[in-house]
Amino acid sequence: MVQAFTKPILLSDFLALPEAKPTSEFVDGQIIQKPMPQGQHSTIQGALTTQINAVTQIQKTAWAFPELRCTFGGRSIVPDIAVFSWESIPTNEDGTVANQFNQPPNWTIEILSPGQSSTRVTSNILHCLNYGATLGWLVDPAEKIVLVYRSEQTPLSLEKAGDHLIMPTFANPLQLAVQDLFGYLRVT
Repeated sequence: MVQAFTKPILLSDFLALPEAKPTSEFVDGQIIQKPMPQGQHSTIQGALTTQINAVTQIQKTAWAFPELRCTFGGRSIVPDIAVFSWESIPTNEDGTVANQFNQPPNWTIEILSPGQSSTRVTSNILHCLNYGATLGWLVDPAEKIVLVYRSEQTPLSLEKAGDHLIMPTFANPLQLAVQDLFGYLRVT
């Protein structure tokens, strides 16, 4: 949903607005409300965030943050999962995680919700790649497909159950196949 204003809005004006649920993003002078996550989206997001952090936080190689606002390159976006390599996590003087993330994640993961524009989400992934991210995933639970975007490489479409998902090196030894990712959705 695009929120229209009578005059153009600036990024600084957007950032001064109170946060709302569901969250909104700022792209090309427009405020775009993200859809409220539904069951499959939330299930994959929670399980994948936990799985990534179970490997990367122990090794202190990366940290996966769900629904984290990232503001850079004239946009303010909220990837479903933003993964930052350990050395790129913004910190305060006392060594704690900062509140403001003014850079792209190293790995951005978006999970399509029903009715969400895949082109809008892809645009955000490409924006991250253009500003230094090395990897982006577009997860489509309805189609059981993962599109993998890597900087300066042709995107991959992974849709066979045994297809192994491409991971950044900081996520080693995490290994997942398409069937593992969509297996999170099984209750029985």
